[in-house]
Amino acid sequence: MKKILTSPSSYGQISDEPYDLLISNGFEIIKNPYGRKLTEEEVIEIAHDCVGIVAGVESLTAKVMDAMPKLKCISRVGVGMDSVDLDAAKERNIKVVNTPDGPTQAVAELTLGLTFSLLRKIHLADANMKKRVWKKETGNLLFKKKIGIIGLGRIGKMAAASFRALGNEVVGYDLFPDVGWASTNKVEFVDLNTLLKTADIITIHIPAPSAGKPVIGEEEIHLIKPDAFVVNVSRGGVVDEKALYDALLSNKIAGAAIDVFSDEPYDGLFCDLANVVLTPHLGSYAKEGKLQMELDAVKNLMQVLKEDAV
Repeated sequence: MKKILTSPSSYGQISDEPYDLLISNGFEIIKNPYGRKLTEEEVIEIAHDCVGIVAGVESLTAKVMDAMPKLKCISRVGVGMDSVDLDAAKERNIKVVNTPDGPTQAVAELTLGLTFSLLRKIHLADANMKKRVWKKETGNLLFKKKIGIIGLGRIGKMAAASFRALGNEVVGYDLFPDVGWASTNKVEFVDLNTLLKTADIITIHIPAPSAGKPVIGEEEIHLIKPDAFVVNVSRGGVVDEKALYDALLSNKIAGAAIDVFSDEPYDGLFCDLANVVLTPHLGSYAKEGKLQMELDAVKNLMQVLKEDAV
């Protein structure tokens, strides 16, 4: 019986369907026993004879692949591939696939939710109420705010369309702009500096930088308006966390909502700031979307293994 590692710590919590699909197709399942992101050594230890990995965000390096001689497929639950050494996989004839459509709705909706929380200070009002403190926070309207979206892939486009539906002006920055889509949806493409200087709310939807240098560094953060808000639901490392912290601490920008961090789990300095909304990398954690991603990851894996067997 061929073995499959399901590495995400929360895999199968919503429904047994992904497991049932694997079992009904004759696979033996190796589950993550640690309840957190696996280290390289742990992946090797528990999955050395697996033919496939239904993968989370653990590091799947050349070292891991060399220790798994039967490995044929890595199937990501999600979009990002930055945790997988794609060149090493290609050299070893290991197919890497993902689920690009699964998290789109969930992350786009979280973007709006975080924006509303920042603007209306919902997080502060909630914290006060739970301390039995009756204090009315004065926030801001979304109405007439200019939205700047960095990265107009699937998630960025859905977020843009959602803000446009609420009557907001939307500008975007993307390395490969879809001009036809932008024209149809009344989104204007601008350069990054213009977006940072003019947007009231900046949302970020881009992959982790391959070179390790933040896309939004200290220089870029200094361009942001003092009354603007930043929402990062992309990847840790995209924004220079120290520079963002300093700007928030000194009120050089109004606030930020952060779902992703360079080191996770996160317990750093942002936790001490009142003008920040923090969430634990839960962009895709909506039941419907998460289950669909898990099922899609299994189906992708089985399709690759089926083709490999021909």
